[in-house]
Amino acid sequence: MGAKKSKPSNSDIDPTGVETPIHSAVLHRNIGQIPPMAISDSDNEYRLDNGSSMYDASGGAAVASLGHGYKERIGNAIMKAVLMGYYFPSLSFSNKPYEALCRKLVSSTHGCMAKAWVCNSGSDAVEAAIKLALQFFYDQGQEEREWFIAREQSYHGATTGALALSGHRARRKPFERWLPFKVHHIPACNEYRDRREGESDSQYVARKAGELEAAFQKIGPGNVVGFFAEPVVGAALGCAAPPPGYLKEMKKVCRRHGALFISDEIMCGMGRTGTLHAWEYYDIVPDIQVIGKGLAAGAQPIGAMLCGQHVLDALAGGIFVHGHTFQGHPVTCAAAVEVLKIIEEDRLLENVRRLGDLLEKTLLHEALGNHPNVGSIRGVRFFMGLEFVKDKATKEPFDVKYRVYEGLLERAGIYVYPGNGTMDGEKGDHLITAPPFNITEARLRDLVKRIAKVINEYFAELNAKIEKEEAEAQSPKL
Repeated sequence: MGAKKSKPSNSDIDPTGVETPIHSAVLHRNIGQIPPMAISDSDNEYRLDNGSSMYDASGGAAVASLGHGYKERIGNAIMKAVLMGYYFPSLSFSNKPYEALCRKLVSSTHGCMAKAWVCNSGSDAVEAAIKLALQFFYDQGQEEREWFIAREQSYHGATTGALALSGHRARRKPFERWLPFKVHHIPACNEYRDRREGESDSQYVARKAGELEAAFQKIGPGNVVGFFAEPVVGAALGCAAPPPGYLKEMKKVCRRHGALFISDEIMCGMGRTGTLHAWEYYDIVPDIQVIGKGLAAGAQPIGAMLCGQHVLDALAGGIFVHGHTFQGHPVTCAAAVEVLKIIEEDRLLENVRRLGDLLEKTLLHEALGNHPNVGSIRGVRFFMGLEFVKDKATKEPFDVKYRVYEGLLERAGIYVYPGNGTMDGEKGDHLITAPPFNITEARLRDLVKRIAKVINEYFAELNAKIEKEEAEAQSPKL
């Protein structure tokens, strides 16, 4: 007989009877490691069960756009929705919070989008956009249009359709054999690693548009459904923003061939660029848009899709052949409505524009621009990324064995959103900082100081370790 599994002692169980991570039943992302136990959040900090706290410098994955605040107000909105009724089957009923949220989202586009659809996550929203785009052409008798074009070094979600669109090699690798979806990937828009010496903005944009045009010609212009792109590439590239005119030129190529332009704003949207929608910042209107993460500021899991009237007009009989059990959930929608009201009433986008320009153009560059391991500082306003390199001159990344992204996350006292595979999907490291919209200038300056301190300390230790290893490798063996 096998040994009996030990039961947790009383000290391993909290007062509610829930087992602590010592005996966790959760399938954590890293099965061999138990993450710290967060017990509360307030004042933009995570409180941990060991008595320590961690300042949130990125809103998680650019989610907590209100800095873990406004709890009473958002909580009241949630409770009101619960008391009204916390579930109505969307097949048969609509509900007031759902209608209110979609109305606010559509009106925020100033006539550019006609309808909105709300789901449970960004990945769900991407899947809906894929199906809407496919149906758009199917209902017009263009069934041969079945290919999507997306970009290398992109990430559009964890579900299979969204992952097929994604060009992130490491995230795709375990599932590649089951991703036969018709997606063609073109090179990323990554000026730091892709722009040629002496190449102007217009020349670089023309080259990128040429790559998209070449993809259309390879697939057959009449076989392409649409082009998927994040205006500012988040998790895969660490806030790589395009040069002026890039998105407009990519849309022109799509228009030339009758394909759709689809904007993935799940991470970079909902105010981070200083405009509610990232496409507003770049003065371009997509045919279909997906949003998520910051839409409810973390108060509820949510995603959404918006589309233009011309997309709706093509649907035969006015039917969208798609639906989810929990789409338009009243509690989720009520939270998002309240978040949008707070952003509007407290004029938080003005704060993002003012302090975002300071962060993007001044603070990060002053603090880290000369750091030997900070290769690139990039992004837009409250969506900023830092790419790390071993050699600044050659842009050589650190060896993957050092797991730089994990080392940065493990530093005490501050939470930044780390990423790896920045260079090619496997090599390269970055972090993202995405401050809360209601942060003060003093707090923002302190946030940058904290980030700089972590980076300075971590790379001082890492570089010393590498130098020691290299010296030992070169020393003669006795």
